[in-house]
Order: sequence, then structure tokens, then C-alpha cells
Amino acid sequence: MARLFGTDGVRGVANEELTPVLAMQLGMAGAYVLTKENEHKPTIMVGCDTRISGDMLANALMAGACSVGANAVYVGVIPTPAIAYLTKKYKVDAGVVISASHNPMEFNGIKFFDGNGYKLSDDLEDEIEALIKNNMQDINFPIGAGVGKIKYRTDAREEYINHAIQSVNVNLSGLKIVLDCAEGASSYTSVEAMKELGGDVIAIHNAPDGTNINANCGSTHMQELQARVVYEKANVGLAFDGDADRLLAVDENGKIVDGDQIMAIVGNHMRELGSLKKDTIVATVMSNLGFYLMAERENLHIEQTKVGDRYVLERMKEIGASLGGEQSGHVIFLDENTTGDGLLSALHVLQCMVDTGKPLSELAKIMDVMPQSLVNAKVPNHKKDHYMEYPEIAKAIDELTAKFEGQGRVLIRPSGTEPLVRVMIEGKDQKIIEEECHKLADLIQNTMI
Repeated sequence: MARLFGTDGVRGVANEELTPVLAMQLGMAGAYVLTKENEHKPTIMVGCDTRISGDMLANALMAGACSVGANAVYVGVIPTPAIAYLTKKYKVDAGVVISASHNPMEFNGIKFFDGNGYKLSDDLEDEIEALIKNNMQDINFPIGAGVGKIKYRTDAREEYINHAIQSVNVNLSGLKIVLDCAEGASSYTSVEAMKELGGDVIAIHNAPDGTNINANCGSTHMQELQARVVYEKANVGLAFDGDADRLLAVDENGKIVDGDQIMAIVGNHMRELGSLKKDTIVATVMSNLGFYLMAERENLHIEQTKVGDRYVLERMKEIGASLGGEQSGHVIFLDENTTGDGLLSALHVLQCMVDTGKPLSELAKIMDVMPQSLVNAKVPNHKKDHYMEYPEIAKAIDELTAKFEGQGRVLIRPSGTEPLVRVMIEGKDQKIIEEECHKLADLIQNTMI
């Protein structure tokens, strides 16, 4: 049996790989592991994104939690960062989000937070997984009054909006903002927050129906937002993913501003405000070379981690950093929340625009984005970690690495959440790196089929 947990919880096609039975088992094992040290009756907060399978899996998970004596609080559709924040605020014992983030509608996922709002360590995930594999042998199931119960709340998202506004209380009057809500969890929270701050908000893809989440919209499909910003003569466009823990932006000319650029813009502004601890930003190996050149020029220190916002967060906690994130748009403001937060990221970008009086296109000039190509090779999920065991693939990677040495870089990595091997090449010539990237990705896909 392959490891259940990836870099961002348990993921799979709902009702096929991620079944209600597995959700119930995760509820049992997760509630037991995360609350076994407590002498009181534990409580777990549960929320989901807008996928049609969310209620099915959430109710199965809560049934599992109740069966081991934990209470559940169901807050319905809500961003992932809201669960992280509210878990800590309400002093519940753990939080769970039912979401597959930016993945297509048929996928879903289960992600746990501990009582402090942090994603679980590998050790805790392994402990949960071991219980499931051992068929819950170590768990005592209570009867009678010992069984847990479920409470339903509809006001939690307002608490999250208030927290975001209090954290970045910027006056958005006079700013025309196009929001792409990805038919997901930000469809209410992001729109309401920016309206409350005085913004002229035009919301698109904010009518989720359970089946349209991430469908040609949001932070993974930016074309419509780019065109809409130019058409509306808006100041900025902001794109969330399905569970609203990531953000990408579009400047007034319709050009994408990615997570690296957002961290560069906001990081330098935070330093001016005195809130960038240790003048340090934590980023991953996938960050653009231009980001590192910017940091060198601006005398900022970059701490580098492997890919995954959980690893960024771990390093931030270790060194006491206040800002970190990924090129994909997961940006963590650790003084304000314990996970990537699309709404906080959006408000920080808008704050930079308001405080400096500069358009986003000018702010984005703080770093030059080096030509970069990223191509996904589709491979069987159980094979994706073993690509270097194929001699022809290993040879091609070695040859390509030698070719770009000193003029760029080659990075190959399996996806933590999807059946993919990602091929990324940076270099000086966009055409050449795209050709080489596609050639290597095709080789990996055809060899590992």
C-alpha cells in the first residue's frame, strides 16, 4: 500500500480513490491521534471547498471522529486558511479541510491541522496512516454518552473576513479590482472583504455549483482574468484557487504577477515597514532565478526549501521568519496566519499599491523573471517517485543538466498531489528551454507509461 499522505494531505478521485470509507477511517484515526493526550472531550472543526463530493466526505469523516468520542463543528464552505486560523482562535483540538485545492472537480482531499493551526508533521501523518493500515486495532470505541456529536455553524467565515481586514486594514477606495474566485471557497469571503474595505469589486467565477470549481478559471487558468482586467480598465486582477490558499495577480496591462514577484514586492515593502523579520524570505527550489538575483541586489536573505508550502512553513518556524512562499502563489504571512492565505496575500499586494501610489506593473519591476518552462509528464501515480531508476531518463537528465550548467538550471520532481513528474528548465532562450522541456517530459511520460 502506497503512502496515503502526499505533500498536502490525502488526495484522490472522490468515491474511487478517496472513498467515504477512507474518509471515515481518516476521521477515526485522525481524531484519535490528534486528541489522545486530552483529558477533555475533544473537538474537531471541519470545512470544505465547493466540490459536490465535499458534503459526502465531510460527513463520513465527522462520523468517524464521533465514533472515537470526538465532537465535530461543521462550518461548511470556507477557505483552507480560514480553518487554520479558526482552529487556533476557537481553541479546538484540530481542524480538517475537505478540498483538492487547484485540482479538477472530480478530485478531493483531506487535510489536517493541529490545534495551533499548523499542518501535520510527517510523524503524525505516519501515525494516522499506521492506525488505518492496522484496521484501528489500538482504538477504543466509546458507547452511550461517550460518542461524539456534530454542531453546525454558519458564522465562521465572517470571523475569518474580520481577521483578514484587521490584519491588513487598507483603504481600497478608488481601486477597481477584478476577482477570479475559481468557483471555489473564496467566492464569498474575498468579495465581501474587499467590498468592506471600499474597493470597486468586479467578481467573476463566483457562482459555484459543485461541478465547476477550477474549470478554466482561477489561478491555474488566468487568460479570462487577464482579458477582463484590460477590458474593465481595472487597476488589478486577483486570482484564487479552489480552496483560496494561493493567489496570483494580474497588473493593469493584463500581465501575470506570480508568487515570486508577489513575495519580492511585499517582502521589500514589509522590510520598509519593519515587519520582515531577519530581512529573510523563505522560498523553494522552484522559485525563479530572477527572484534570487533580486534578493542579492536588495540585500535580502533567501532561505531555500524543497517544494511544498508545508516545508516552507517548517523552515519559517525554525528560523523565525515572517514571510515565505512558492512561485505558484502559496504565500505565508506567519504573523497573521499559519498557512498560505490567498486573501491576506491579495490585501498585502493592494496595500503595497496604495502605500506607494504605484501601479502593480511598476512594482513588479523589482525583479526580472528569467525565461522558464514547466511541463508535466503524466505517469502512473505509484511510479512517479522512481523516474531516476530508468537508465534512459537518468541519462537524458544528466546530459541536459550539463548543457545548462552556468547558464540556467534543470529541476525534475514528482508532484506531491497528482500523478505527474514535473520538468522545469530555466535559461536565457525561451524557445530552446521549451523545446528541451517538452522533449524530456515526453521521454519520461512515454518511458514510464
